[in-house]
Amino acid sequence: MSKSTFVQSTVILTIATLISKILGSIFRIPLQNIAGDEVLGIFSLVYPVYMVALILSVAGLPLAISKLIAEAQTQSDRSSVRHIYITASILAITFGIVSFLLIFAFSVEIANLLGGSSTRLALIVVAGTLLVAPYMAVYRGFFQGMGDMKPTALSQVLEQFIRVGFILVIAYYLVNQGYSNEVIAGGVMIGSIIGALASLLYLRLTYQRFSDKPVSTAPYSFADFKKWSKTGLKVSIPIAIGSLTMALFNVVDSFTIPYGLKLTGTPVSDVNYLYGIYGRGLALVQIATVFATSIVLPLVPLITKKLANNDLEGTRQVIEKTHFMSHIISWPAAFGLLALTLPLNLGLFTNLEGSSMLAIINFSSVFTAFVLVGTGILQGMNLVRTAAVVILIGILLKIIGNLLFIPSLGIEGAAVASLIVYAVLMFININSIKKHFNFRFLNLKVFQIIMSSILIGVIIGAPTILLSINEWTRLQSLTYIAIAIVIGGIIYFILLLVFKVIDKSFFHNLPFMKMIQQ
Repeated sequence: MSKSTFVQSTVILTIATLISKILGSIFRIPLQNIAGDEVLGIFSLVYPVYMVALILSVAGLPLAISKLIAEAQTQSDRSSVRHIYITASILAITFGIVSFLLIFAFSVEIANLLGGSSTRLALIVVAGTLLVAPYMAVYRGFFQGMGDMKPTALSQVLEQFIRVGFILVIAYYLVNQGYSNEVIAGGVMIGSIIGALASLLYLRLTYQRFSDKPVSTAPYSFADFKKWSKTGLKVSIPIAIGSLTMALFNVVDSFTIPYGLKLTGTPVSDVNYLYGIYGRGLALVQIATVFATSIVLPLVPLITKKLANNDLEGTRQVIEKTHFMSHIISWPAAFGLLALTLPLNLGLFTNLEGSSMLAIINFSSVFTAFVLVGTGILQGMNLVRTAAVVILIGILLKIIGNLLFIPSLGIEGAAVASLIVYAVLMFININSIKKHFNFRFLNLKVFQIIMSSILIGVIIGAPTILLSINEWTRLQSLTYIAIAIVIGGIIYFILLLVFKVIDKSFFHNLPFMKMIQQ
């Protein structure tokens, strides 16, 4: 994949993932407005368990497929490309069925660990998506390995549009019909199944029309299955753990936060409600980390190819530029979210409940973004085991942090634990990468980016402290947010120009500007 192709692919995936993340995060706002914090709490408790099962059910095969196919393409090995695709399809379907059956069989036990029996119906329904999503993910991995990111991008958007649409329609209908929160939470999960089915259908049709489908004169045999399943799993299992970064942390929260709250004497009936408050922060962090999430997909095969061609300097430049762009985007996003915590909470979620917790989570988004980017770089460098070990260390620290801070700080304790753990993991990842490539993570320009971000945070955040936000209406809060984003964004880029972090050519070289000019 050439540099221009990588940039174009990143833009395509960034736009698609941005739309998907916005839909996947914003829908929680009308869902909370329609059905309340308890339904949002059940959703937020159950969904991470499904995501972990989904990623494990394909054992990281999508990224592994893209990596293996990229290597085979470099060697012009067309036969191997086809065998990799067939093997991955068999494994994904098998793992998906097994994962669904396991969740169904142990749904009572899992529900009791989460927040009680009220989560069981939602858990079973969303697990049905595992019968569809793994096979869909194989197609995405195939297209990514072939260097074509458009099918993945479009399928993400299609899936989210349909999923979110059905979730909100079903929630509205069930609430108006007077169903219980348990039934409403279970009903909205049907949207995930329908969205995955629509995405699979689109990807299958796209594959049938794909001009560069892998062909082979040699028939596929059991020996081929054994060879590629062993190779694929060897690569994919560590990748799966690395890919689980956000999902694993969320599922740790799903199990340990209810337990920690119960230790504080919180009634079981209030656990789902409080987790719904916590879920507000998770929705905003997803938007803040959209660049990090989207860039990992093309980043892994690109670094793999450069290393395969022994292009060490090219690899170092990719790593350094990726971190630089992450600095430019992630720091202002984190300080902006922190500064706008109060109007965001009131404008989006109708009240100021949990604002201190939300502020901590908002700021932690910058460390979350760098952890995601660092994990992707390690995977592309064939250091998948290192990435997996780092994540496992993080999981252990998150469990300890939640159990340590929640009993004394309540729901804010979970946010504090996330902030500390993501910061630690970020530095571990950076040091792991530096052992192989001596890139610069912090320099004068990065310092200027951080200082500019802090200044913007003060400018747009100070009025929210001085004014009586609790007396504002939702419309006033949303209006302030919109104005603050525009003014803050303009001042931020002016500061970057003044400090010469970027120059005028930066804007002309942005991929979407080139697309407009063309």
